[in-house]
Amino acid sequence: MLTRRDGGVVPRAVRRLLTTVLVLASVATACGYGSQAPGNGTGDVAAKGARLSAQSVRIGFFPNLTHATVLVGDAKGFFRRELGGTEVRFSTFNAGPSEIEALNSKSIDIGWIGPSPAVNGYMKSGGKSLRIVGGSVSGGVKLVVNPDKIKTLKDVKGKKIATPQLGNTQDVAFLNWIAEQGWKVDALSGKGDVSVFRTDNKVTPDAYRSGSVDGAWVPEPTASKLVAEGAKVLLDESSLWPDKKFASTNIVVSQPFLDRHPDVVEAVLRASVGTNEWINSHPAAAKAVANAKLATLTGKPLPGEVIAAAWSSLHFTDDPLSGTLAAQTEHAVRVGLLEEPELTGLYDLAPLNKILHAMGRSPVDDAGLGVQ
Repeated sequence: MLTRRDGGVVPRAVRRLLTTVLVLASVATACGYGSQAPGNGTGDVAAKGARLSAQSVRIGFFPNLTHATVLVGDAKGFFRRELGGTEVRFSTFNAGPSEIEALNSKSIDIGWIGPSPAVNGYMKSGGKSLRIVGGSVSGGVKLVVNPDKIKTLKDVKGKKIATPQLGNTQDVAFLNWIAEQGWKVDALSGKGDVSVFRTDNKVTPDAYRSGSVDGAWVPEPTASKLVAEGAKVLLDESSLWPDKKFASTNIVVSQPFLDRHPDVVEAVLRASVGTNEWINSHPAAAKAVANAKLATLTGKPLPGEVIAAAWSSLHFTDDPLSGTLAAQTEHAVRVGLLEEPELTGLYDLAPLNKILHAMGRSPVDDAGLGVQ
């Protein structure tokens, strides 16, 4: 039985409505940066060498820094080398939910995505649509505020703070943080001791500039864009997590594609692991490569001060940090946005651990949520 923080019981009908709203958010709104149809990515990459079991693999991602593994991996040829004669086709999305729709409709096979849309997609399909097969990025989420209006964490009470969408990863994190302060906010309306405004990250800088919001709990590079507008970082979400690490971006794969083409999935994972290894060994060069790729995709690069601040808060890791996803899901339940889900089977880390073992590296853990 789900209870409210004030001790009252949330009626079953309301709990069903909250769960429905959260899952439907995966259809209509953004995990990150709006929505965009497939086919607007980096283009098809010519295949060279022996073909794997699939003629092609379609990869979805966001054109932003939290998906820099794909930006850099494409630009540096990691995917092309690992896939050989299997063609790789990239599609960009500005929303986790639209990417999940594309995965479910078989428009893409593999995607880089945040934890909340992955959980929503898994739940919506009854555990039959996808698996998380690897990690990509940790961190890169901050609470940034107007320093004239908010000087301390206590000053957040009574203010207007933006999050990207109802029930997305950052929205859940902010609602959970609010509850931990002892403040009350209605999760659906966003009204209460803090006014939570669900605003697309594309327009959040404009909302901040106009004074419509006093701050935002947002991912990079939106946080650093706000800082460039005069905001200050009040809290880095990583400070709230053990070892300052939490899942920001994971790799998901369509279950049917994984079943039919495990060799292709392994090749994509090898490319991801190799890319992250190169990024961590060449941070300055990787930052430049990622920004150049962003310029190709979006029409202009990020300003130097924005990408420098944003890049420094990102941690590139192959570990999906499964334990933190479980905690993020518990937070959604705690704030009343989600009924207790059954997530066993969400992860299949066997292909990744096979690759890590061959490299002499330690395996990553699925926190008890792996396939049985």
